[in-house]
Amino acid sequence: MPVRELPADDLYARLELPPGAAPEAIEIAWRALLKRHHPDVAGEASLDIAKRINVAHDWLSDPSLRARYDRARRGLTVGGSSAGPPSARRAAGSSPGSPRSPRWAPRGSGPARPPTRPASARPASARAAGLGDERPPDLDVSSVPVRAFLDRVGRLSRDELDRLALAEPSPIAFVASIRRFLTAERRAALDAVEAAVTSRLSEVARGRPRIADAVTSVAQLLVLEGFLADSLSDPFRERVAERMMRGWEAAVGQQRYGPNTPEVEAIVVRAGRLGDEAARRIVETARGSRLNAVRWPRGTDPAEDETLRISVELASHDVRTAVAACGLPKTREAAVRDAMANLAGIVALRPAYAPSVFVSLTSPFADLGLVNVARRAPR
Repeated sequence: MPVRELPADDLYARLELPPGAAPEAIEIAWRALLKRHHPDVAGEASLDIAKRINVAHDWLSDPSLRARYDRARRGLTVGGSSAGPPSARRAAGSSPGSPRSPRWAPRGSGPARPPTRPASARPASARAAGLGDERPPDLDVSSVPVRAFLDRVGRLSRDELDRLALAEPSPIAFVASIRRFLTAERRAALDAVEAAVTSRLSEVARGRPRIADAVTSVAQLLVLEGFLADSLSDPFRERVAERMMRGWEAAVGQQRYGPNTPEVEAIVVRAGRLGDEAARRIVETARGSRLNAVRWPRGTDPAEDETLRISVELASHDVRTAVAACGLPKTREAAVRDAMANLAGIVALRPAYAPSVFVSLTSPFADLGLVNVARRAPR
């Protein structure tokens, strides 16, 4: 098959998008611009424009063609090692027609997934997320689902805010890139709900970008569900909804350290009361057990399970903070912080481990009173 000739002009400019635009934004721009410039709508004079729009979509919606085009734009050879911008690499790893990798894929007789929040804990409209057969309604800031969501934003707890602050960055740039393709009414609704979110968040929360972005992302999804249903096919819509809800669902309605919060809390308390002798024993135990990192259970992946990843990061962070306040000798403090942070992360992951694996990782610390290895892991 002959190699397709590279287009000479700017394909992103054709679609009125920035170079890093998400695949979903490319799909939305293509549909919106083609509708505007289709010869049946704009006359025969627009035929050449419509063709150029289709060419841009053909290249930028195909992961391999987009990567090739992006390399050429940066002056690299087609055989270079770069695979294009992050958006292109993500597209190459997960094409619109293929299912996402499962967040949990235990193999063999591995443990069951810890219980998650019921769907009723999610924003009412986002529960459907426009993914069913029926088109979701066009909501605005005065609608019941949006008002209920904003009320929940005003009641976010300290633990929920801390979890939101560690969430994966929300796709705010995606919404910015498609804003020009919205009707004036939808843009006004979007502006109003974004302002309402800002007014509901505390000054401290507004100053932590990931919190504000994660909450704003859900509000944007509520207002844009109808538009997304009109503009995207199911695989794209599912992926957009998942990304826009990801931080919220991993943080809101969750215990601070996940399902094993009480046991992690005990470690945090102990970390804040360490004396020099206890610290010495912890370092020696960690060295003997080779506990030099958090070992994720087989079948889990921090890149895939946002809820567990945040639990582990928050547990490790809080333990490190507690140890730092103990006034230990500097020569020992760093080693103690690392050892207890790794242990806290493993304890946060306890519901995902097979019991025998958890015992093998943590039993050296049982004699120190830091872990109860005999306790049954929650189901």
